[in-house]
Amino acid sequence: MTNTKRSVTGTAPLLGTRALNRATLDRQLLLRPAQLSVAAAVEHLVGLQAQNVKPPYYALAARLDGFTPEALSRLMADREAVRIVTMRSTIHTHTADDCLTLRPLVQPARDRELVTFRKGLAGVDLDRLAGLARDLVEAEPRTMTQLREALLREWPGADPQALAVAARCRLPLVQVTPRGLWGRSGQVRLTTAEHWLGRPAQPAPAPDAVVLRYLAAFGPASVKDMQAWAGMTRLRDAFERLSPQLVTFRDEMGVELFDLPDAPRPDPETPAPPRFLPEFDNLLLSHADRTRVVPPEHRGRSWQGNLAHRTLLVDGFLAGLWRLEEDALVIEPFEGLTRAQRDEVTAEGERMLRVMHPGSSYDIRFGVVRG
Repeated sequence: MTNTKRSVTGTAPLLGTRALNRATLDRQLLLRPAQLSVAAAVEHLVGLQAQNVKPPYYALAARLDGFTPEALSRLMADREAVRIVTMRSTIHTHTADDCLTLRPLVQPARDRELVTFRKGLAGVDLDRLAGLARDLVEAEPRTMTQLREALLREWPGADPQALAVAARCRLPLVQVTPRGLWGRSGQVRLTTAEHWLGRPAQPAPAPDAVVLRYLAAFGPASVKDMQAWAGMTRLRDAFERLSPQLVTFRDEMGVELFDLPDAPRPDPETPAPPRFLPEFDNLLLSHADRTRVVPPEHRGRSWQGNLAHRTLLVDGFLAGLWRLEEDALVIEPFEGLTRAQRDEVTAEGERMLRVMHPGSSYDIRFGVVRG
């Protein structure tokens, strides 16, 4: 198997941690508010992780000039954006076009995922299961419980959870609205992407095309970085095919990094304003080596078990957590902030609250520094 973390010679230009940080923040639209439409931003970012309903809204509020939650809600209500399992077997908000191409791209990974559930699926014809599940959800959007119960009637000896997972892995199931709309609630009900969007899935794009999109949104990056983002393996060949049109660097550990020649790589001392990011923000999840954003001393501090916290960036790096209480935005820095940094964080917090909760009144409090 090809080593995806190969070291390169000292002749490749070095990109230090701050240089990688600023380049990634620029690609992620976090150095300055971007003047992009919501659809263009979601497409550029190759989707937004969306385990919960609210994170994509806060993610865009941190990135876009003039963003309103209603703008993303409207895209979803108009079926121009959807929630679907794609990268890393996690729910993402994608544009309709990306939904119909990226899901086929990661389908082999979803098929491999079923190996974990093979005991619970003994004797189950997966092609028949997929066909039956498709008929069920296209006749009427179903909850996972409804889908599981229907499939269990066909295979009473199978593991119920494994049957539901098999349907999710074999079919491109989207969560229908009102689930995912801002200020609305609703159970997760599922149908196929083709049925919801009224058009067929497209052929999976060549990995090479997705490599270029990944680098535009997350680069400079290693092969292993992209594999971590996509939840896919064996992407080295795509990078090698593209290498004549890419530039290469090395990080401080000597790992080879690829990038688009004309992509922005700002000066490492470029100011990076504070940013309030949601739980599951792709900035923190899309590289195998996360030190470009997460200082080693803060590794693991944005998670507790399976729970992800909302995170605060200061000077471009993970620097604390935040949460909204009934009447307050509570900010918990990991280390002491200077007066100037506190003022900047407060100003950004006020901006975020105006965007996400206009007309509401919140105090801004700095909580106890976590150990």
